[in-house]
Amino acid sequence: MRNTPVQAAPPPGLPLPEIFARVSRHVPAIEWPALAPDIEAILRLKRERNAVILAHNYQAPEIFHTVADIVGDSLALAREAVNVDADVIVLAGVHFMAETAKLLNPAKTVLIPDMGAGCSLADSITAEDVRGLRARYPGVPIVTYVNTSAAVKAESDLCCTSGNAVAVVRSLNAPRVLMIPDEFLAQNVQAEVPEVEILTWAGHCEVHERFTPADIRDVRESYPGVTVIAHPECPPDVVAESDFSGSTAMMMNFVTEKRPAQVVLVTECSMADNIAAQNPDIEFIKPCNMCPHMKRMSLGNIRRALETLTHEVTVDPALADRARAAVERMLAVRAR
Repeated sequence: MRNTPVQAAPPPGLPLPEIFARVSRHVPAIEWPALAPDIEAILRLKRERNAVILAHNYQAPEIFHTVADIVGDSLALAREAVNVDADVIVLAGVHFMAETAKLLNPAKTVLIPDMGAGCSLADSITAEDVRGLRARYPGVPIVTYVNTSAAVKAESDLCCTSGNAVAVVRSLNAPRVLMIPDEFLAQNVQAEVPEVEILTWAGHCEVHERFTPADIRDVRESYPGVTVIAHPECPPDVVAESDFSGSTAMMMNFVTEKRPAQVVLVTECSMADNIAAQNPDIEFIKPCNMCPHMKRMSLGNIRRALETLTHEVTVDPALADRARAAVERMLAVRAR
């Protein structure tokens, strides 16, 4: 979906004034002339290439609110990727997201501007590891977080995201489920689905694992009455200290619907910036942690990706069908 930020009147004489107005709270006017040429070129190249840009909620405002066509969390991007009417998809996110887009659009060209945009969760488990788990726990269904490689997805029964993990686990009607690789997400889902025994893997997100309950207590002491919203990739004791926990899309919905006066988003830093652009009346308090992989995306390398059609993401045909089936089973859960 495309979110429209609250716009302020730009200073006279700036290039692309309507677009600058979307990010004026986060991009100083003095910096805008350096960004505008890339934005203008990207908008032109999208038309020439029949391309769309999918951007994760963790992208910086100068990408999220200026050149992205579809924005959202991993689940939203996966769902929207199925319906993309374009020849070229540029994924402003991390590599597993581009792989997922390719799985769902095998005939389209899928690009990622920086091949180094990885993920600690995706790196924490291999296809061989999954085969070992299946041998150790025969008959136990394997739910794999979408933050994994296509090779790992291919060894799984179905995927999930932080936004639909509870629904996916319940959809299996099984007494035991293997939920990999995010240990904290699995533990937080276990708290919501006590009737199912959830077996875990010791993978963690390098952004969310660093938050502690003390961080939240410190913020509450400094800002009495603040609303704390945590991502379910955080440790369970952090989630327990929070007022609400949910995927990045759920976080956005909570803020826009509940409209707390002050809020802390216990997640990646750009989330607060992107929601603040749409809600200038809400005060966002940090702490937050930066994802170094998401921040590999820039207007410059998105422009180069469209100019040169690099870097193209491919999936081994030997595993693509099985990996695609695991993602499609996840997407089908919503209809149940």
